[in-house]
Amino acid sequence: MTQHTATVPVARDAGPDVVSRADIDRAALDRLVAEIRNDIAAGTYDGAHLILARGGDVVVDTVLGWHERAADRALRPDAVFRVLSLTKAFTNAMALRAIGEGRLALSTRVVDLIPEFLGTDPFRTLRKDRISLVHLLTHRSGMPPTPNPGLGPDRFGVLADVVRALSTVDVLFEPGTNLNYAPAINHALMGEMVRRAYGAASFRDLARELIFDPLGMDETSFGLPAALRDRAVPLKAYLPEGGFLQPDDIECLNDRITEDAEMPWVGSVSTARDVLTFAEMIRRRGLHDGRWVLAPAIVEQATTLQTGDMPNDLYAQMAAARGWETPRGNFGLGFSLSGTGTAPTFFGPFTSPRTHGNYGAGSSLFWVDPERDLTFVFLSAGVMEESENVARFQKLSTMAVAAAL
Repeated sequence: MTQHTATVPVARDAGPDVVSRADIDRAALDRLVAEIRNDIAAGTYDGAHLILARGGDVVVDTVLGWHERAADRALRPDAVFRVLSLTKAFTNAMALRAIGEGRLALSTRVVDLIPEFLGTDPFRTLRKDRISLVHLLTHRSGMPPTPNPGLGPDRFGVLADVVRALSTVDVLFEPGTNLNYAPAINHALMGEMVRRAYGAASFRDLARELIFDPLGMDETSFGLPAALRDRAVPLKAYLPEGGFLQPDDIECLNDRITEDAEMPWVGSVSTARDVLTFAEMIRRRGLHDGRWVLAPAIVEQATTLQTGDMPNDLYAQMAAARGWETPRGNFGLGFSLSGTGTAPTFFGPFTSPRTHGNYGAGSSLFWVDPERDLTFVFLSAGVMEESENVARFQKLSTMAVAAAL
């Protein structure tokens, strides 16, 4: 990648909401911020909004770099990001709420709510009737690990068309027997299951009713509202030729995440502070502002390891290509977990084993370390190649947890 030596813009490096705590090493936080600034100056990515909190107290809130480097436009604290697969965290939360309200169960099969998913070709229906919600939440459905939800990008935003297309997609493995991160298909199905379980006309509006409005996440939405468009960071992919994803797989979403788009797997927009609000609700086991958005018993199980020693096949391939140790899949119910061991992961090897969160391709991450009471949020402008992204977040997560005394 081209090296950039221009001074990195700094929109905010502290503010009235940032506090000092005796159990936080300020020098370590300064090193963390300096490392991000150096990465941006080197052209690794274009900009970032980082927030780190301990016990609910924000100890660093900094905005560095460019909203759009080519236009020399500095990133601002109110920047709206297309958060890519971090979107799945919001869809997961909707499913977990539906479980707590008795509308779904982990054992609910996809075909119980979406009978057309079975398809009409008897040679292509094998195993489809055995895929349940727990398989979708833990990425063990056996469906293809593709970023394409079954039809062309011009129809990605129409959930009904996506579900119709998935009736023709084959299942590759017996559900429950392998863990392969699903970029698109699992959460497309999950979103439609939740919509039908509530009898809602719109998945997008249901997300606002169940999650965004109760949390006061006014700048988070499925689809990009017109009111937020001018603040939206464009997706710019810095990806090598021949990788798992090509630049157009990412950059096409600039045009596809429209105001009306409903993509439960990749189609939300948010700000770093809204993501912090969501992550803090999870840290509090479902509580926000005196209201239980999710049941604590369900959050407890959702943030507990459900996949044993199974590797994540997609990330195992990336690790092999880099000569890394193969990581375990480490999934709870929708949440990725830190687990144990030294294999490279998004959360790094020094967060506590039950650290949990979600991530978006090459760009976005949040995690909660329950043992250290830390919440980490990082949204970036500029999408990295995924193994480089893992290496980046392993480094930054480790530097963040090193600040906890």
